[in-house]
Amino acid sequence: MNDTPAPTHIIRPPRGWGIPDLRELWRYRELLYFLTWRNIKVRYKQTVLGVAWAVLQPFVTMVVFSIFFGRLAKMPSDDLPYPIFAYAGLLPWDFFAKAFNQAGRSLVTSRPMLTKVYFPRLAIPLAAIFSALVDFAIAFGVLAGLMLWYGVRPTPQIWTLPLFLLLALVVTVGASLWAAALNVLYRDVGYIVPYIVNLLFFVTPVVYSSNLVPARWRLVYSLNPMAGVVNGFRWALLGTPTGPDAGMALSVLIALVVLGSGLVFFRYMERYFADRV
Repeated sequence: MNDTPAPTHIIRPPRGWGIPDLRELWRYRELLYFLTWRNIKVRYKQTVLGVAWAVLQPFVTMVVFSIFFGRLAKMPSDDLPYPIFAYAGLLPWDFFAKAFNQAGRSLVTSRPMLTKVYFPRLAIPLAAIFSALVDFAIAFGVLAGLMLWYGVRPTPQIWTLPLFLLLALVVTVGASLWAAALNVLYRDVGYIVPYIVNLLFFVTPVVYSSNLVPARWRLVYSLNPMAGVVNGFRWALLGTPTGPDAGMALSVLIALVVLGSGLVFFRYMERYFADRV
């Protein structure tokens, strides 16, 4: 009989400033997968249309925008059919809005897990973001169908599209980590996040072209990193005149700052999650 005691692993809360241990998150990748799958199943459980909601929401929004902004307001659309112009902007925006809203509340809604078992806390908001990414992938098929219907061909720079999707992911993860950590301390954040999303919508070129913004204000406008995401997404896929420039470089820089500061702040606040949630 082996009397050797089992090894003891002591878990201590992180101290000081830094970023979460990404190697530990990789070791828990199966948990991240199951949390993502759980979010998808819970979202569409007991719904008649199921995952069709991932397509229906942006599609109906595009139809409404096409009627009011495209036909009635005659909003310029960079020489593209307005439905394609609007839907191409709605796709990355809808991903950001959905992921930011859900990830911002994710720690509070996962209270039983946080207080009873140890795992990398970063997995919870990331699972909410990845589940929104699945919706994005499903809704992207509608954009491909619209382009085929209107006879719009992808541009030669379509190979850069994954880079702008990565930029959207960087912005979303950074902003979501800030919101999730702050929501543990101050429940007001849960009420503020939808307001922030609504406000950002109007300063992001979703229903209008960023070329309508006066030239002297475009650098200031680019402080919103989602402006660079939407402009880059349209440029890469549809060839709009909103490609890489100084404003987009500024959006990329802001996105990296948001991500880096979000990771550091999230790690610093981890020690308080179980007590405050």
